[in-house]
Amino acid sequence: MNHFADSLIAAIRAKGNALCVGLDPRWDALPRELRLRYGDGSLEGVARAFEEFCAAVINLVAPLVPVIKPQSAFFELCGPPGMTVLQHLLCQARDRGLLTILDSKRNDIASTAVAYADAAFAGLDVDGQIQPVWDADAVTVNPYLGRDAVEPFLQRARRSGRGVFILVRTSNPGAGQFQDLDCGGRPLFQHVAEAVETWTGEHCGVHGFGDVGAVVGATYPAELAMLRRVMPSTFFLLPGFGFQGGIAADTAVAFRDDGLGAVVSSSRGVLFPFQGDDPNWRQAIEKATRDTIATLRAATPMGRLPLPIS
Repeated sequence: MNHFADSLIAAIRAKGNALCVGLDPRWDALPRELRLRYGDGSLEGVARAFEEFCAAVINLVAPLVPVIKPQSAFFELCGPPGMTVLQHLLCQARDRGLLTILDSKRNDIASTAVAYADAAFAGLDVDGQIQPVWDADAVTVNPYLGRDAVEPFLQRARRSGRGVFILVRTSNPGAGQFQDLDCGGRPLFQHVAEAVETWTGEHCGVHGFGDVGAVVGATYPAELAMLRRVMPSTFFLLPGFGFQGGIAADTAVAFRDDGLGAVVSSSRGVLFPFQGDDPNWRQAIEKATRDTIATLRAATPMGRLPLPIS
């Protein structure tokens, strides 16, 4: 069984970059042709438009990037049809050789946490038959409830070579309300970071990284540098790049010198680089993906990764 961090590193090296494309579909931002085709006012119509659009995105970026990150909220907003679409897209991404991070920021206690973890990874055991649900390679988790609530995610992930990304320092403007609270002379988020480094150190792969990663906003470069020192064995997932204000140079300190250790997530910057009535939206998405990769390679140690042979 492969180790999650080793699988992630293999995918990054195969593509020569660590860009993660976030799938955050928004009805009003979709190409006009899709809104006309599916605009019957129903949730099913919106879900079908999301599926066609995101499926096209997956096909465009699969040769270029190692990871996609569907945000479950946008699909849940379409009700049951949207959840079916999310399942289809995760399957498609796996078929195209992409690693998948289910961005759902789950957590709860006891059997509820177990159910969340089983849904994310192994699936439901029905009389000895496993019925997969999301079958994602990794999931985002909120650590606020403590280790016992995170434990089911760690156990289920480690049984099947999957990963868990723990919220450590988020990129939203109000993050400091709780995350910056002074706890024994250090901010609360630093205590979370130290716990994550302990958890990931329990199960490291051959490259020295564990299967528990950290979600750290790309909008805090000084804190990124400090958190890299606190968490040397932890893979970082970096949201906040692009529309939320993070620039490529801000992410540089999250990487090791060899270009490994971080995945930079971009959603709107890659998904919607076009006007709604642009018939060439597919070409625009591919160009935005290539341009983002080039920008990150130029500004970060990611540029030390060998380029794939075309």
